[in-house]
Amino acid sequence: MRIADSSAGREGSAVMKVGNARYLTAKDLPGTLSVFPLSGVLLLPSGQLPLNIFEPRYLEMFDAALAGNRLVGIVQPSFHENAKNEAASGPALCQVGCIGRITSLAETGDGRYVTSLGGVCRFRLMEEVNGHRPYRTFRIAPFIADLSSDDEEATVDREGLLASFRAYLDANKLEADWESVERASNITLVNSLSMMSPFGPAEKQALLEAPDLKTRAETLIAITEIHLARAFGDADTVLQ
Repeated sequence: MRIADSSAGREGSAVMKVGNARYLTAKDLPGTLSVFPLSGVLLLPSGQLPLNIFEPRYLEMFDAALAGNRLVGIVQPSFHENAKNEAASGPALCQVGCIGRITSLAETGDGRYVTSLGGVCRFRLMEEVNGHRPYRTFRIAPFIADLSSDDEEATVDREGLLASFRAYLDANKLEADWESVERASNITLVNSLSMMSPFGPAEKQALLEAPDLKTRAETLIAITEIHLARAFGDADTVLQ
């Protein structure tokens, strides 16, 4: 398991840079966004999400994004019973997702796209926009605070996070590239581990909706401890 350092995604404390684009204020973000529903998939600001696109409607969506601002929204289908989206033309969706910028795309020759999205910022779904496209589009409210990293590095319990990560790897007989882990910033470490974590849709959504990096790290530690306790007994023993 290797953690790629995505710190190049930010320049200073107030600039979100993804690929060739900089996102500074709400004016740099769209008011409407086409969304790609994916269960159990998490994209976070500054993260990198590889995707294999093969369904015709989403191939069309990525074609439209490439011809425009290169932005799409990653959001999970709702996992709550009786959940509804007003004016929805399809299954209910979670209310919070993440904007991704297409940073690379290759054609496979058999009708698929192999692409990568760079996380820009989270958003909240507002009302659905009726259109004649086969994919869904919503008005959104971006989380503007995600465009600025401020100084969240020092808020993370790095030692506790690494202890839970090591315990999970040991319990599942997995290995990690510890050299890349040690080099990673706290922002990269927390977001990369959150995205790579093998947890379910509810846990992924909790990590996405955490209000800040400190809370996301604490949530990730707590979820890991719960899973270790369920699988192997006393989590405190595993974490020692």
